[in-house]
Amino acid sequence: MRAESLEFFKNIVNTPSPSGYEERAAEVYRQYTKDFADKIHTDIHGNVWAVANPDAEMKIMLAGHMDEIGFIIHYISDDGFLYFSGIGGHDSVIPVGQRVWVHGKERVPGIIGRKAIHLLEDEERKKKPELKDLWIDIGASSREEVEKVIRLGDVVTFQYEFEMLMGDRATARGFDNKMGSFIVAEALRLLKQDGGLDPGVGVYAVATVQEEIGLRGARTASYGIGAQSGLAVDVNHAVDYPGVSKSRYGALDVGKGPSVMRGANANPMVFKMVTDAGDEDQIPYQVDVAPGGTGTDGNAMQLNQGGMAVGILGVALRYMHTPCELLSITDVEDCARLMAAYCRRVKPTTDFTPRLGAY
Repeated sequence: MRAESLEFFKNIVNTPSPSGYEERAAEVYRQYTKDFADKIHTDIHGNVWAVANPDAEMKIMLAGHMDEIGFIIHYISDDGFLYFSGIGGHDSVIPVGQRVWVHGKERVPGIIGRKAIHLLEDEERKKKPELKDLWIDIGASSREEVEKVIRLGDVVTFQYEFEMLMGDRATARGFDNKMGSFIVAEALRLLKQDGGLDPGVGVYAVATVQEEIGLRGARTASYGIGAQSGLAVDVNHAVDYPGVSKSRYGALDVGKGPSVMRGANANPMVFKMVTDAGDEDQIPYQVDVAPGGTGTDGNAMQLNQGGMAVGILGVALRYMHTPCELLSITDVEDCARLMAAYCRRVKPTTDFTPRLGAY
């Protein structure tokens, strides 16, 4: 990966952006894309559109959400402990004993506390802790001390950042799915810098908001843009580590290329065009299968207004919704290449209507 792209990838992944609080990541996205986008727009919901050929009638929407899971402070006790709710889906065993950042008037370090194992009753030890049983300790001794720097509604993220592992593998807190925001930005950069995009086709690379709490940003951005076609990109569950059944979930491996989803949530013409692009440009890919709607931005996009011809790309990820998600940097690069390759094959006259004999 080129140095400038890697720096952007690290920056947007490390930037805190729990759902509903994406402003910091949005600014990172704007600063990177302004050097090659023809137009940048931030809508009323907070989605950021980086656009090539904004006057074209044929439009392609590329969507990668920039929100991440996190926590939000809902109560401060008299003795200075902070109680919190989850933003997005959490495995409640993960937070116990973790170091966190509370993003208040300033960034405040804290730790997530629970009763020590020695003090747990036998029945408590057998049960998985719930978030309501946990609290954040910033070392304060009173509510007044806390309120000098933290207010109700401030958000919290784990103290984990981007780190390279062996080979092309990397780990971070927020790959899901700031990785997607990186990919749509990189696809637009490749189109602008390497060429090949039809001047009659506009590409809208959108860093969407609030995916983790209901695909909310993709829904409003889809309506605002009104694209005929779109590609959503998100992380996929890798099925290449112990205890996960490939016969149940299908084979999807880290390092074997991005995924292309086939099923009801993907327009069959788009699926064919994406896979043809991968074959012709020698970009590796894996086929992911979903029998119905997916939990990705592609679901909201497909159902926008009169319908959008949608494809869904992904990158295999281990340990989703933990502070130490793992992926292949090469898969991320190839996903951006595949996305750009699809866009180059769309013409102003492309017909996305499903029909027999076309695929």
